[in-house]
Amino acid sequence: MKISVLKEHRPGETRVAATPETVKKLVGLGHTVTIESGAGTVAGFPDAAFTEAGAAVVSGPAAASGADIVFKVRRPLPGEIAALPDGAALIALMEPFAYAADEIAALNARKIAGLSMEFTPRITRAQSMDALSSQSNLAGYRAVIEGAQIYGRAMPMMMTAAGTIAPAKVFVMGVGVAGLQAIATARRLGAVVTATDVRPAAKEQVASLGAKFIAVEDDEFKAAETAGGYAKEMSPEYQAKQAALTATHIAKQDIVITTALIPGRPAPVLITEAMVHSMKPGAVIVDMAVSQGGNCPLSKADEIVDVNGVKVAGFSNLPARLPADSSSLYAKNLLAFLPLITAEGGAINLDTDDEIVKAMLLTRNGATVSERLKS
Repeated sequence: MKISVLKEHRPGETRVAATPETVKKLVGLGHTVTIESGAGTVAGFPDAAFTEAGAAVVSGPAAASGADIVFKVRRPLPGEIAALPDGAALIALMEPFAYAADEIAALNARKIAGLSMEFTPRITRAQSMDALSSQSNLAGYRAVIEGAQIYGRAMPMMMTAAGTIAPAKVFVMGVGVAGLQAIATARRLGAVVTATDVRPAAKEQVASLGAKFIAVEDDEFKAAETAGGYAKEMSPEYQAKQAALTATHIAKQDIVITTALIPGRPAPVLITEAMVHSMKPGAVIVDMAVSQGGNCPLSKADEIVDVNGVKVAGFSNLPARLPADSSSLYAKNLLAFLPLITAEGGAINLDTDDEIVKAMLLTRNGATVSERLKS
């Protein structure tokens, strides 16, 4: 089977969907691998390393020619869709809820079998394929590093002959994969960390990392988690109570990191303009949800906005700020998923009786098959 790995052309995207390590394993399994020239350069994987691993390096869109499966990090741009072979399987972080009707139509016109890594179900068997988790983990780490750099002061308590430096106060809003890593990283840097989330299970997770949990713990809070482990959207009444608690707490913080996202919906507002104005000059907000509208209405994608001395930073693609590690983990996610769509002998086999394949499949044979996109 021929697998093609294409270069990412979206602005600021530094990752690549394969590494020399995963290419070597793919070739060892009997697959032919073609990679677009320059695809891994920014991530620290030169063309020569892919050639040594057994891949053929091809310039431009010709890299996809004749491919059975195409690996990408991000969903293809309209011009890139035109270069995909008819009937190929495309596996990427497809940003499925961001698709416009004409983009879906373009995939279906070429009978592309589009598989979205975001739709990997959260079950034990799929853990090694969970790209959202692998990328969010690194994003949470990087959010703290970026926040600390913008803050410009020491994170831990320091006692010196000249005086004592107080530890930074870090507040993490949203305790999923990214939030947990942000807590762990801030704690390792010596900050005093608090965190909040609408999911009851998060309280124990926060405590296990040595942070303090902040939330309105009423009956709605106790039922605020879906069967898949995601946060539910809370009622306006609960949001108002939580906002009042947050407003009091946030005014005392040095760094606030927001991570709250709801699949297919705009990010919920967690930090209002009034809350930002209540913070002291020099404080920092890192809005990890800016790509879906942001948890703070003042955040702007890939900008640092100064609000009376409070810095509001919106990073739309934090994993791309760690391209080598992000690419390595993502490439391993793809490698783990590949056997599910590969029949004996190496042919492609999209078995929709498999719950993982069925969940990830967006388009096939010229039709949109994902119920989540139809609804």
